[in-house]
Amino acid sequence: MDSSVDIEGTLDIGGTLIVDTFAEAFRLRYGRLIVTAHDRHWLMAAATAACGYGTSVLGCDAEVGVEQWLPPDATPDGRPGMAILAFAFTPDDVGRALANRTGQCLLTCPTVSVYDGLPAAAERCPLGAHVRFFGDGYEKTKVIAGRRSWRVPVMDGEFVVEETAGIEKGVGGGNLILQGPGLEPTLAAARRAVEAIDRQPGVITPFPGGVVRSGSKVGSRSQRLRASTNEAFCPGLIGRVPSDLVPPAACALEIVIDGTDEAAVAAAMTAGIRAAAGPDLVAIGAGNYGGRLGKFHFHLRRLPGLA
Repeated sequence: MDSSVDIEGTLDIGGTLIVDTFAEAFRLRYGRLIVTAHDRHWLMAAATAACGYGTSVLGCDAEVGVEQWLPPDATPDGRPGMAILAFAFTPDDVGRALANRTGQCLLTCPTVSVYDGLPAAAERCPLGAHVRFFGDGYEKTKVIAGRRSWRVPVMDGEFVVEETAGIEKGVGGGNLILQGPGLEPTLAAARRAVEAIDRQPGVITPFPGGVVRSGSKVGSRSQRLRASTNEAFCPGLIGRVPSDLVPPAACALEIVIDGTDEAAVAAAMTAGIRAAAGPDLVAIGAGNYGGRLGKFHFHLRRLPGLA
């Protein structure tokens, strides 16, 4: 198997090569919602709906995922909760995604309430200010500790939603590319990495199960597409195109990480690498475009805890 990867001066963790490369990330804006429900069942239902079709800003309104699960003593109303992060290119994009997903996925879910998770943010977007109109004039407003919420009548009681949501600057597109000798060990390594990343604050992995099989590059032969398959990591194309797979890798999976800041993304990447590395994984690399895509460059061998 031919490979274009230079493995001189290798860094090895548990038998896994850490490729001397960097992940290239870019500036996004994000919002954070605190969602509560009567119990875990309805919280999971809300998470499934609100985070659906939220994988890539190339085709979705936002990249969305659960940042963390919250115990009752950490939520505004003393019920089980979660923090959801939503990332998009502009503040307006974030605002539309939050309002649409709140109206379609959270208003409709039994027992759910929604609160702003960034109350100190100076930049704000309408949230309950839009959704309240579903109340058809029967909605009521309430101010608690200087924060205005709306109480919208619904069939199980009322839907509580904060009037506005904060928006902050974040980082999108941090990534790891795991390379294994076959499907089973690569899948297992990816699950270990995602589970470790999920325990880190301030980050999400928005793709299905936290993993993307269709890793992409910028551009396409088709003028209609902004991105297309990253052929350098496709094992079925070895011999037809230059490969970035490290022998004897025969499978690759990517983990994309969005975070509230550079430090959060870097810490998540370190946690993912340490969890995935082992004798069943050939190499861990990352995707970049020579620095042309984004200003945030996460060099794998310089990450905190790895350097």
